[in-house]
Amino acid sequence: MLRLMQFNRNVRNIRRYRQIIAVLAGYGLDHLLEYLNLAGVAALSRRMLRRSGGKAAHLSPPERLRLALEELGPTFIKLGQLLSTRPDIIPAPFIREFARLQDSVPSLPFVEIRQQLEAALGVPAAEVFLELDEEPIAAASIAQVHRAVLLTGEEVVVKVRRPEVTELVETDIDILMDIASLLERHLPNADIYDPVGVVREFASTIRREMDLAREGHTIERIRDNFQADPTLAFPKVYWEATAKAVLTMEFMRGIKVNDLAALEAAELDRREIASRGADAFLKMVLDHGFFHGDPHPGNVLIMPGNVICLLDFGMIGRLDPSLKTYLTDVLSAVIRRDVDGLIRTIVNFNEMNEGVNLRSLKKGLSDFIDSYFEIPLKEIEVGKMLLEFVDLISTHRIKLHPDLTMLIKVLVVVEGMGRELDPQFNMVAHLGPFLEDALREQHSPGRFLRELMDGAEGYLALTRDLPREIRELLNKINRNKFRIDLEHRGLDRFTRELDRSANRVSLSLILAALLIGSSIAMHANHGPLLFGLPAFAFFGYLIAGLIGFWWMIAIIRSGRL
Repeated sequence: MLRLMQFNRNVRNIRRYRQIIAVLAGYGLDHLLEYLNLAGVAALSRRMLRRSGGKAAHLSPPERLRLALEELGPTFIKLGQLLSTRPDIIPAPFIREFARLQDSVPSLPFVEIRQQLEAALGVPAAEVFLELDEEPIAAASIAQVHRAVLLTGEEVVVKVRRPEVTELVETDIDILMDIASLLERHLPNADIYDPVGVVREFASTIRREMDLAREGHTIERIRDNFQADPTLAFPKVYWEATAKAVLTMEFMRGIKVNDLAALEAAELDRREIASRGADAFLKMVLDHGFFHGDPHPGNVLIMPGNVICLLDFGMIGRLDPSLKTYLTDVLSAVIRRDVDGLIRTIVNFNEMNEGVNLRSLKKGLSDFIDSYFEIPLKEIEVGKMLLEFVDLISTHRIKLHPDLTMLIKVLVVVEGMGRELDPQFNMVAHLGPFLEDALREQHSPGRFLRELMDGAEGYLALTRDLPREIRELLNKINRNKFRIDLEHRGLDRFTRELDRSANRVSLSLILAALLIGSSIAMHANHGPLLFGLPAFAFFGYLIAGLIGFWWMIAIIRSGRL
């Protein structure tokens, strides 16, 4: 049974590989396969598919790649959205283009959605809903949303995961992990970009997003964090109509935050909305360490009384205490124009590679801070400033934590919404009190005592475990079981060239044997004749000629004699 499942999985993977290669070739992007050391596959795809991106030849490479990701479906759309939060990995033109990825697809027939809903809840829809609209109010790549009315009369929205999307996503994750492994072997400086780590992070994110019950728990967690704050509203989750593939929430009425004309007509205070939104976001990040990862205007409604309602909690960011400390130290150092403090923060927190030039890094950071020195604090765009900071330290091959890069993208979006609502919006003014509180907490006696206790516990654990670990090491040495594993790096190219040379030598020997054998058969003058020549000699020369012609073509195409 397990072998049959593995066989089916391999068949699905092969079909999906063919589809991916076909789509890349269709947009003239099959040359990307060469980065994976698959130049032969790229050339074969050009010959077999006979496509070279004609339908998108007039577009830029970032635009073509965005369209290819959209055509490849939910996994690749979500991957592009994740990469749009990673300016430390991909160039700015691709960041801007991936931010435009549309997670909007044609809706599925209602009968399929109803079957999925009833299978997930385990009961007929009529036993849960008094009404269930057949027309969706939103259709994305992972789920579809319909309005409904519960038997108790509450108006709700029902988010239903698309059938078979889980199987497709798991197949794509397998393929992406294979691609990431190839990138680690063949991409220069792959250790900086950590492609396997990126795919693992992405797999965790998209699996979490497909679990709609988990999204419901996220809504309640953030709602509980703001339970004493009347300026925010969150939809109620109806757990009796919720499962992993179905999420039923309260229907929230409001005006989209970017509909400025409607906000004005409703006599809502745009400046107050911008202020409340900034404070709520900074509280999520710097107080709770748990924040909404996709607060674009479509996910933010404004209700009467300037109350802000957040929707769609599928994408979430987290900052543990060490990341919060790092973020507050960086922001504080930049705002205070403290280059030395900024250098210390970066060096102490980040993973530094051997090739990092600290002198060059310090000069770059000094120039970065100097560029903001003459700008009044109220005019500084914090999100844009942090993007420049990420670009700078990425240039010096310093890794950044993925949640930090997501946070910076979200900050850019929130700050942009604030400035659209209120042209005089000043994020630095909102940031100041939070930074002061965070720094005060960092240097409080209670925090110092906790860190001291944690350090003491760590040393006690080391003292307790060290004798046992030394004993195990000595036992392994005494039993000749001590082993050191060495990983050879940079030998892949040499190994490939050695294999290629061995193949050429083998082919040369086969060709020589055919020629010599055919010559002997020619002079032996025995056996059947073909065109007046010994048949064995004729076929020997024919095969040798075909091999030689094929080999000559291959050498000419490779450009290396």
